[in-house]
Amino acid sequence: MSPERAYLDHNATSPVRPEVAAAVARALALPGNPSSVHAEGRAARAALEAARAQVGRLVGAPASRVVFTSGGTEAANAALSGALRRAGSPAPTRLLVGATEHPCVAVGHRFAEGAVEVLPVTAAGVIDLGALASRLDALRDEAVLVSVHAANNETGVVQPLAEIVALARRHGAALVHSDAVQAAGKIALDFTALGLDALTLSGHKFAAPKGVGALVLGAGVSLEAAFVRGGGQEARLRCGTEALPALVGMGVAAEIAHAVLAEEGARLAGLRDALEAGVLARAPDAAVFGADAPRLPNTLSFAVPGLDAPTALIALDLAGVAVSSGSACASGKVARSPVLAAMGVSPALATGALRVSFGWNSGIEDASRFLDAFERVIHTLYKRRGEAARAA
Repeated sequence: MSPERAYLDHNATSPVRPEVAAAVARALALPGNPSSVHAEGRAARAALEAARAQVGRLVGAPASRVVFTSGGTEAANAALSGALRRAGSPAPTRLLVGATEHPCVAVGHRFAEGAVEVLPVTAAGVIDLGALASRLDALRDEAVLVSVHAANNETGVVQPLAEIVALARRHGAALVHSDAVQAAGKIALDFTALGLDALTLSGHKFAAPKGVGALVLGAGVSLEAAFVRGGGQEARLRCGTEALPALVGMGVAAEIAHAVLAEEGARLAGLRDALEAGVLARAPDAAVFGADAPRLPNTLSFAVPGLDAPTALIALDLAGVAVSSGSACASGKVARSPVLAAMGVSPALATGALRVSFGWNSGIEDASRFLDAFERVIHTLYKRRGEAARAA
């Protein structure tokens, strides 16, 4: 990152890699429509299908099962529309969703209110597998769709997808969808080996342009109806001319992420762990969310008792550090994070949650800049605590 700023908000969006920007520029020069049969159209089609194969390799899925969308939200909305089904099985009539899901899942589905159940998580943010098993046993006579993300956007907590799929298979008629928006490009994902029925992605989370994503469907799994109707593009499921330059960029970003996954994961985990140690050295009373569970290598979510997140975010921003809060801001008010609420975090502590997320262009200098700025914020907080104690 530049010496003037430390961008540590890659879970919100990761800056486009230079190689990706160059690929987008080349694709902009392709004049043809991928649906046209002439030479220009065939060249555009070849570029589109190359990108589809690259995205498929990133998550361990055949290119033929990748449907391009405008992003993770559209893809999740489509998967949870009630039209997802496995050949020979009925469409799901009940939806089980994790308590810490992204809003595109939590409120983006099309199931009736009475047909949706929320699965609890442990204090570490991991799905309660016992509760899931119990509900699946109780719903044995119903067709069920389970939706649990691969990793949480706020805390970085990674979910046990293999165990979740195993429980669903024991049920028989249960389908499993996973929102892998935060996990793709950060940890290894093998859609086929996991046995998932549907998975959703968003390109800008792994350094592709914004506005493109994908829905991946398992073998023998389909959508009963197109989720965008029109000319028949994307296997007649998501009609409309594809955003070719951005999708080419998504393909290149996926290819790079796949090639450096293990090496980059270790590097980012080192940055995260060093930052976590630095935070705890400066604020020993800080709570690290999800610390007792597997986490994404790039993500640190924490809070310091008494620290107000909006105030801290402004101070950090003025110091040249961009991070996010675990709380959502709307109309000037700070709402308690549903994710932290589901984990049993107290409202007072949750309103101070900060999220630091590293990415491909992050370095130790960014962590150092954050810690320098954070130390000043904490010094002010502790000074005020001392003054309040003396005045009491």
